Amino acid sequence: MKRVILLLAIALIGVSQELWAQKAAIKTNLFSDVFLNVNLGMEVGLAPKWTIDFTGELNAWTLSHNRRWKHWVLQPEVRYWFCDRFSGHFLGTHIHGGKYNIGGFNGRAHFLGTDARKLKDARYQGWFIGAGVAYGYAWILNRHWNLEAEIGLGYSYTRYDKYPCAKCGTKLETNKPHHYVGPTKAAINLVYLF
Repeated sequence: MKRVILLLAIALIGVSQELWAQKAAIKTNLFSDVFLNVNLGMEVGLAPKWTIDFTGELNAWTLSHNRRWKHWVLQPEVRYWFCDRFSGHFLGTHIHGGKYNIGGFNGRAHFLGTDARKLKDARYQGWFIGAGVAYGYAWILNRHWNLEAEIGLGYSYTRYDKYPCAKCGTKLETNKPHHYVGPTKAAINLVYLF
């Protein structure tokens, strides 16, 4: 048993040294920041052309006129870089999940089976999971800073409860499923490399 623990400790030290030597990054999505969504991402090199990215986002605010856009999202992604990691073109595959509480908005959009116009007179509260693929490009600004753009498409499955207004408590529908296919990621990331 002592040998197994010693072997695991040596492997862990070796992996952590390799991860540091291959760089890591922290990032924020400027696109999400504009919409007051607090977000933070961390990306770690796995191999010369592979990285893993963990991104989280939170919006806990109730806006004026009882509008709600509350949510939290986790979205890990594995990326393959065509040249060196953290620079140039990359492809990614991600999963995502979270919870939301949204309503009181005049959405004015009907897109891929999702009717945002329904948000004007109702509030939706539920959870979602899904997966997708993404394409992106990273521009090197200097030794420690990058700018990264990414767009992703995929699928999300959600279940929600519907309420008649942004702050009402009487349910109109319970545990209703919805399937979504379309954009699942849009990011303009400011990246700091270690």
